[in-house]
Amino acid sequence: MDDRLPDPVDYLARSRERYDALGYPPYRWALDASTPPWSDLVKPLNACRLGLVSSGGIYACGQEAFHFRDDISFRLIPSDSPANDLRVTHFAYNTVDARRDPNCVLPLDALRNAAASGLIGSIAPEALSFVGGIYSSRRCRDVLAPRIVEHLVAQQCDAVLLVPV
Repeated sequence: MDDRLPDPVDYLARSRERYDALGYPPYRWALDASTPPWSDLVKPLNACRLGLVSSGGIYACGQEAFHFRDDISFRLIPSDSPANDLRVTHFAYNTVDARRDPNCVLPLDALRNAAASGLIGSIAPEALSFVGGIYSSRRCRDVLAPRIVEHLVAQQCDAVLLVPV
């Protein structure tokens, strides 16, 4: 068995290629050399409530679809939602697989299985999804991120699984 890890993915290069292919003006990357905040887990994962946040543009039946560029809204998706009640709207990736199985960008089934098997304590009552690829890093940092954190805190999450697309 080969225990070597795969080569890392250069996400910036891959993202540049994707945005160039969409025909939008070149994206000006926001660079921040500061160290991101970090908190150590204070209890075992099997005792934690896990939040789920995805930039995959997932929304539930009956919710408003996302707008295409610079939509800084998010959707609260009940964690017990079946996959066939979920939809996807996104401009920056091919959504064929996500439409076929939303779990590839919002892994609710896997988290429910992890909770049932005792790997994690529980899942937050609602997952959060937004459309990644927002051009304004300032609006993400100052508006979207604090609102997402507010909901995660209100749901008493001990840890959060971030699923970038």
